[in-house]
Amino acid sequence: MALLRRRGRLVGFGFVMAFASSFGQTYFIGVFGPSVQTEFGLSHTGWGSVYLVGTLASAAVLPWSGKLLDRVPLRQYATAVALLLAAACASTSLIAGVVTLAIAIFLLRQAGQGLASHVAVTSMARYFGRERGRAIAIAALGFAAGEAVLPVAAVAAIAAFGWRTTYGGIAVIVLIMLLPAIAILLRRPPAIASDDRDDKLDAPASYTRGQVLRDPRFYLIVPGIVCPALVVTALFFHHLNLADAKGWSHAWITGNYVVFAGTGAVVTLLCGPLIDRIGAVRLVPAMLLPMVAALVMVAAFDHALIVWAYLGLLGISIGIAHTAITAMWAEIYGIAHLGAIRAMITAIAVFASALGPVALGVLMDSGLAIERALLVFAAYASGATVLLFVALARRGARP
Repeated sequence: MALLRRRGRLVGFGFVMAFASSFGQTYFIGVFGPSVQTEFGLSHTGWGSVYLVGTLASAAVLPWSGKLLDRVPLRQYATAVALLLAAACASTSLIAGVVTLAIAIFLLRQAGQGLASHVAVTSMARYFGRERGRAIAIAALGFAAGEAVLPVAAVAAIAAFGWRTTYGGIAVIVLIMLLPAIAILLRRPPAIASDDRDDKLDAPASYTRGQVLRDPRFYLIVPGIVCPALVVTALFFHHLNLADAKGWSHAWITGNYVVFAGTGAVVTLLCGPLIDRIGAVRLVPAMLLPMVAALVMVAAFDHALIVWAYLGLLGISIGIAHTAITAMWAEIYGIAHLGAIRAMITAIAVFASALGPVALGVLMDSGLAIERALLVFAAYASGATVLLFVALARRGARP
């Protein structure tokens, strides 16, 4: 691909940072949940509450920490994120009680889910113009690679070495592999190449974060763009409960995460060129429709093979979300303040991801069967889809 030949180092940087974000993502941290609960005597509600506190604290800090990407050179920013991620993993291996557990969750969510994913995708949107979609798509494959490989590897490592040693080993890996990768891939400061520049998206036409908050479209878009974080985090957090309700083995549903990751990867690659051709604004409104189908399907059927269709449909929505959402912000609001804008959006999404597991847990604790609870989530996703179509039907004039 010509893009990789010309700017492969920068795209590779995006991929590496997206992959590294896995160490602070729910699908990875959740693998350690049973071990942590057993050691500290936490109930499901207690574990979920600690996770909520740490995630909400991360969401509160992200608008500030993510905004720094607009001011700090990319290499220094990414290096700081990698060091914070290593510290987060090391602190997790040294947890002594509930308070330090909450602090470790905060650090993992801030460095991994928050900043590593933020710098991975935002840098692709900022430094690419006409090939923005392709660049984001390739970088976003790092998310899919992490989803496919790391949970299974973590399960094996926990069984062999224990959960503390596993997270301590990850801290070492981040230091000896991620830091040198950043130094090599960003050896030269990136710049927007002249053949990639999209003048319509450059300053001074870009929105500031304050202007975004005064745009009515923003409030119609938000419920839809946070929906993947809210719903998918809730599902992965409670997948073992879903398996129990359906009579599936735990190994069956977790072993098929590769379907989710693989589908997401394929869709991500397909979306990149499509975004470059028709724009992300046209693609985002359809993003949640496969998720709605997945939720209805898994609520209605109990056969074990439905897991493939369910995870595949979820993967389609996530593949579109990974690629199209950031490109959409760049198309609507420009790139001059994209770091600050996306940091704000990421904070909202992190907040939603914290509420997702709690919301699903509350629905189940109230006596609602998990299948019916998933239909509530499907109704929310359907309503959010309508709002996306309304908000993005016409693109307003730029300020």
